[in-house]
Amino acid sequence: CRSVMTTICDLPEDVLVELLSLLPAQELIRTCRLVCTQWRYVVDLTTLWKRKCQREGFYVQNLDRSISDWKIFYMLCNLKRNLIKNPCAEENFQHWKLDNNDGDKWKIEALPGPHGKGMPDPEVHKYFVTSYGPCFKSQLITLQKEGYWNQLMDEKRPEIVVKDWYAARFDCGCRYELTVRLLSEDYIVLEEFCPEPVVIEQWNDAMWREISHTFQNYPAGVRYIWFQHGGQDTQFWAGWYGIRVTNSSITIGPLTL
Repeated sequence: CRSVMTTICDLPEDVLVELLSLLPAQELIRTCRLVCTQWRYVVDLTTLWKRKCQREGFYVQNLDRSISDWKIFYMLCNLKRNLIKNPCAEENFQHWKLDNNDGDKWKIEALPGPHGKGMPDPEVHKYFVTSYGPCFKSQLITLQKEGYWNQLMDEKRPEIVVKDWYAARFDCGCRYELTVRLLSEDYIVLEEFCPEPVVIEQWNDAMWREISHTFQNYPAGVRYIWFQHGGQDTQFWAGWYGIRVTNSSITIGPLTL
């Protein structure tokens, strides 16, 4: 009997798909795809990326017909997370730029706060609160640093979902404002979400409310996302009687029909 030398390339295609699908996506694209023509073919197979999606909980059978590129779908699902840092004031004001800090300035309080109510999300424990002068804070998100490469943003235009939560004290009126801009490499505004300011009257229900917006089919060239929110109280009381904000989020995910 003669021993026959075999290699991984001699494996049936379905077995090779199964083995390669266990590897991290970056290794597949940066290393495995360059090994040989056969591996490049296997790495580019829809089957491999559907299998990775299924293994990591991203696969939903009724999405089959609406997903044109399972590799991109996997990448976007794998990257998806809140791009706003320190959204719930757990790290004081770290990562936030205080654009306006008037009156008695921004402050952090614990939920539910004076004359306030708890959040629907029990994992949120703190909020930022404004004063009698304009208080606005912002974050600038650099998409490439977060893993979203230029070609992905320009060709696939994944959904950009913005959410924010705001509330007033029961005993004081206040004003809430939100602006989100999609910016080019040169910080030119390509698209903007800037709803009318919300004015809440005194003796309100103090309930937390969510505002959300989804950017779709925006122009090519988006490289940054600028998020700013804030406001003030409308009765000019010394202290922290203005709008309360917390649990802000920006997520980027796959577009499905």
